[in-house]
Amino acid sequence: MPPEAHDRSRVEVRRSARRSRTVSAYREGDRTVVLIPARMSHAEEQRWVTQMLEKLAAQERRRILGDDALMARARELAAAYLDGRAQPAQVRWVTNQNSRWGSCTPSEGTIRLSHRLQGMPEYVLDYVLLHELAHLLVPDHGPAFWALLEAYPRTERARGYLEGVVSAARLPHIPGARHGTPGEDPAASCG
Repeated sequence: MPPEAHDRSRVEVRRSARRSRTVSAYREGDRTVVLIPARMSHAEEQRWVTQMLEKLAAQERRRILGDDALMARARELAAAYLDGRAQPAQVRWVTNQNSRWGSCTPSEGTIRLSHRLQGMPEYVLDYVLLHELAHLLVPDHGPAFWALLEAYPRTERARGYLEGVVSAARLPHIPGARHGTPGEDPAASCG
């Protein structure tokens, strides 16, 4: 993404006297937070913001699978967790699913995943893919369906993550409010 394509109005720069050399950045909702040393000049700040926006965008592009890679991942998951019994005819991203994460048409063998999953942790994407693959074998959400997902060790964690995303989307956004502190492992770090 060229630097001029970045939306700088959604960038928050946080200066810290305790930060001496490192610069890091992470996404926080629809904003990007860039953490820099307090002593940095305005010109250095602008250079680092540009660099960190480019770095985050590159990381996000690497995390987004194309439709072919998505199909390959679905086949790997079916082999690993469903004894290879679920064989989709097509797996693809769609942009018209805003109220659910994925859908499956068992009669056609097609699986569609919401574009909103792009950039989420791999285990979450794997869970949604497995969920839809299981629908190729069991179309409802009865006990037989959930028994298929028991083999995947991160089912509950992924479901919790998705529930958190849904809940966070319902929270009011208060401009200028701090929404927590960055974790020990921010999305990008340079120094």
